[in-house]
Amino acid sequence: MFRFTTVERSDLYGAVLDAFGAAGEHLETALGLDAVRERLRGVGWAAAVEDEELHDALRKLVQWELLDVVHNHAENYRTAEEYERRNLQYSLTRRGEAALAGVRHALEVLASTGALQTAVLEAIADRLDELGLLSGEPAAADRRIFSTLRELEGHLEALVENTKAFNGELQRLLRAEGADLEVFHEVKAATVAYLQEFLVNLDRRGQMVAAAVARVEEQGIALLRERALRGAELPPVAGEDPAAGWLESRRARWAGLRAWFLPDDGSRPRIEQLHDIARRAIVSLLQVLERINESRRRSSSAVQDFRELARWFEAAPAEEDLHRLWSAAFGLGPARHAHLAHPDPELIPSSRSWSEAPPVEVSALLRTSGRTERFTRTARVRDVTAVRAERAERARAQRAELARAWRTLETDGPVRLSSFGALDLAVFDRLLDLLGRALSARPDTDGLRRATTGDGRVEIALAAPADDRTALLRTAKGSLTGPDYVVHIAAAGGADAFGDFPAAQREAAG
Repeated sequence: MFRFTTVERSDLYGAVLDAFGAAGEHLETALGLDAVRERLRGVGWAAAVEDEELHDALRKLVQWELLDVVHNHAENYRTAEEYERRNLQYSLTRRGEAALAGVRHALEVLASTGALQTAVLEAIADRLDELGLLSGEPAAADRRIFSTLRELEGHLEALVENTKAFNGELQRLLRAEGADLEVFHEVKAATVAYLQEFLVNLDRRGQMVAAAVARVEEQGIALLRERALRGAELPPVAGEDPAAGWLESRRARWAGLRAWFLPDDGSRPRIEQLHDIARRAIVSLLQVLERINESRRRSSSAVQDFRELARWFEAAPAEEDLHRLWSAAFGLGPARHAHLAHPDPELIPSSRSWSEAPPVEVSALLRTSGRTERFTRTARVRDVTAVRAERAERARAQRAELARAWRTLETDGPVRLSSFGALDLAVFDRLLDLLGRALSARPDTDGLRRATTGDGRVEIALAAPADDRTALLRTAKGSLTGPDYVVHIAAAGGADAFGDFPAAQREAAG
């Protein structure tokens, strides 16, 4: 299909297909030789083309099944030359249309840079909300449902394509080593700011779209697609009914939407993966910018120094020179000990040469960190007996208070929450913590929500009330009103104690 792009005179073949594409935009489906030449000038082909060369290009495109040729029997021809020029009419085949669209798409991809557009996320949420409203309207809204669904798919396609293109550019930017540090620094700094702006409220927008998808599916997505099919008003074609293919395409697009915001398999939505990629890219770009700034502050870097030293090694004439260069480069040490003196300098005669004087002791700390050791009196050890006793007493009091709280909350079986009545503030806090853990847990097969305390010693089993009764819990600082749940609080590990919970729940619910 794309053979015309790799052979000789590919530019002429491409221009001819562009000419037919431009004619199709003006609803001209067939072109003769003169019309092709005129359209070539319209698409920017300025070089002269002989008739034989143009005929040969058209024959090649027909041979590759990109063009179709028919004889025009409706014309009246006065001369043989006129018959030769006007008899043959060429038009694009389906393969030709696909090849032309493929080349144009490839050029668009090469010219595009991609973008992260929060406006597209908001547009997707708006179209989903509009679909939810239209699904409740009568059959007259089928055309609007079709147009809204197509707009939604267009926004999703724009989101996917722009995100893929931008991510590709971003990864290439992370791997790039810019020659011009000024431009390199500006591009990466601007990219960091762009990513940070995109990440603002990204989680909220993703959750907003996911909630809109769930609302539309609750109203019946299959029925919505059927109504959109009626609103599409597909033309009749010979052979297979196009409705099945159209519906399958809509299902595939909706599956792609769910993969981005509300996956069926419980995996992470792709919008969250994009969030992670952007954050990692920000960290990587900031690290690169830090290295660039560090290299600017220093007159030379360690990398440049070692590269220069490698060039010196390569240019050394003999092995002895290599050894001398090694000693000069790595045999030197910082003279951090030059300021040190003997403990009692008066014992060293001033007339004695430094080479004959006894050496000065240099500590290992000075060689490793550049600081000398300082010896002072040992600090007095503080007596911590009273502090230890106070902490032990406080710990015992906390354990006793915790034990009293659990004894107060422990139940012999499933009871109503309202049975607790008035509670001490500390006991109330423990109860609230248990209720919060239970309500955040998923119901098991019996419909019970189970949770344990942080230390795993106390377990709660909670069931929703069978009626609309309300529980009132009172404390010294106020009262709490809420559903009158059925709860069972006991020491963890007593799984058998909850075996008859459903029957006991029905008895407690009255």
